[in-house]
Amino acid sequence: MRTFKKSCISAGVGTMLLVSAGVQAADWSDTYIGYRYGTKFAEPFGATDISKDIVNLSHVSGFKYGTNFLNVDLLMSDSKDPSGPGSSSGAQEAYIVYRNTLDFGKIIGKDLGWGPFSGYGMTTGFDFNSKNDAGYNSKKRMLVFGPTVMFKVPGFLSVSVLALWESNSPYNKFSGVQTRRYSYDTHPMLTAAWGIPFSIGPVALSYEGFMNFISSKGKNEFGGGTSPETNIDSEIMYDVAPITGLPKNTIKVGFEYQLWHNKFGNSHKGAAGPGADAHTSMIRAEYHF
Repeated sequence: MRTFKKSCISAGVGTMLLVSAGVQAADWSDTYIGYRYGTKFAEPFGATDISKDIVNLSHVSGFKYGTNFLNVDLLMSDSKDPSGPGSSSGAQEAYIVYRNTLDFGKIIGKDLGWGPFSGYGMTTGFDFNSKNDAGYNSKKRMLVFGPTVMFKVPGFLSVSVLALWESNSPYNKFSGVQTRRYSYDTHPMLTAAWGIPFSIGPVALSYEGFMNFISSKGKNEFGGGTSPETNIDSEIMYDVAPITGLPKNTIKVGFEYQLWHNKFGNSHKGAAGPGADAHTSMIRAEYHF
């Protein structure tokens, strides 16, 4: 397993080198700044009615051998998710996701589409976060690696089975205890991402989002068990070009819904309580440039 992990890290380094070339010679790209807001966010061991303002920067592009995806979320909570014991200010978090998918058909110069599938590839990437809340102060680091299947649909739909190597090093401000970086068991994730355009009469819409099914990751850093996790986040977006005169897909607005069950592997039936389950409706806006 250690050899396999080293191979995946080497693949990730190689991917980053390909990304550098790919960004410079992108066949196509889409970059946008987004904003979303909801009042029913939840945190394990905490509140279930947290309000959050979230600003994100996202980039997706295609290059000679595949695609790149990068998203940076800046999440700002209200005081129900405090930044410190007794604080009236809310916690702040940065969460970064990067994925690179190498398309086997593009690499060998051959169309590998068959039946409902448009192609096959290999995905590598990472997640990184830093949060300054009172009780946990997450410092997540995660590498991902695994196969991907692309489907023949309007827009895009991809499904991957990824191995996850995750670690964390939380700091509890109540006790003043820093936990040494702890690595969970390697565990799998079934993940999908999609963007499907459609219309209702003259109204141009799109159905977008992602879905993650993550298995238990063994014991947590405190010796407790972890639970399988589900995170489904999807939105219906409206392209306002017809009523603004702006180019197509410049500004989108819409509604988003997130279901997060057993958040971060914490069972909602255990000590984490109802905060381990989030059912969050949001408004969302994007400016593409």
